[in-house]
Amino acid sequence: MTGIPFPDFDPVALHLGPLQIRWYALAYLSGFIGGWLYGGWLADRDPDRRPSREDIDNVLPWMVLGVILGGRIGYVLFYNLDYYLSDPIKIFYVWEGGMSFHGGLLGVAVVCIAYARYHKFHPFALGDIISVVAPIGLFFGRLANFVNGELYGRPTTVPWAMVFPSDPSQTPRHPSQLYEAFLEGFVLFVIMFFLARSAKIRRTQGFLFGALLVGYGTARFCVEYFREPDYQLGLYFNYFSMGQLLCLPMIAAGALVIRYARKKAAAVAVTAEKDAAAKTE
Repeated sequence: MTGIPFPDFDPVALHLGPLQIRWYALAYLSGFIGGWLYGGWLADRDPDRRPSREDIDNVLPWMVLGVILGGRIGYVLFYNLDYYLSDPIKIFYVWEGGMSFHGGLLGVAVVCIAYARYHKFHPFALGDIISVVAPIGLFFGRLANFVNGELYGRPTTVPWAMVFPSDPSQTPRHPSQLYEAFLEGFVLFVIMFFLARSAKIRRTQGFLFGALLVGYGTARFCVEYFREPDYQLGLYFNYFSMGQLLCLPMIAAGALVIRYARKKAAAVAVTAEKDAAAKTE
């Protein structure tokens, strides 16, 4: 089986003389703009509490910084530490690729905590909104991975297998970037969208953040079985990729956050009922 030829994509979306604008950069830009617009709309749904639309506007530049720095540092630490220790200047060569979602998540978490604490509201309130909009960036990012022909899948004989130009073996492989765009982007966006429609869930601080951790972690863990492991790492215990190992604590943390959020919301409801009963006596 020869596989489907990879589409003849130009990784550069716009050629403006010496300036080149790549699809990957546009994917990040689309994710940030889409997240900003949707996040502002979500903030307007609950105008009596923070974060407000103004908070979303103000925190956006810091979120961009958190995603880029966290994603890059995470990739260096989790995926290719020996290489970057041997040539540290390469850490700054971001145009050569190398970003980690898990690192970006940690960077965003730091921004959420710092911004919310400074402005005196709970970090989960901001984290919940960011969690609902995150699949937008994931969707565009995975499509950009596909256009670049990177992070391709494992060898397969399925009818839709593709031969990627950057694959030295030229073996038909799963287009795992599209699987990830569908599960981590589209499906997760739909799930988070319907969860966020409930005012009760939106006011259960931390629930949406926990749902994202569980949802993304589960989707990524499953897709990793179709994605080619990083060549410099291979598989751990002859079975798990680094991405899967990073997803396991993520799923567990998400479940704990959901449990904490529900228990706290229940305690607040009981207190409110007692206060209301006391006022009627």
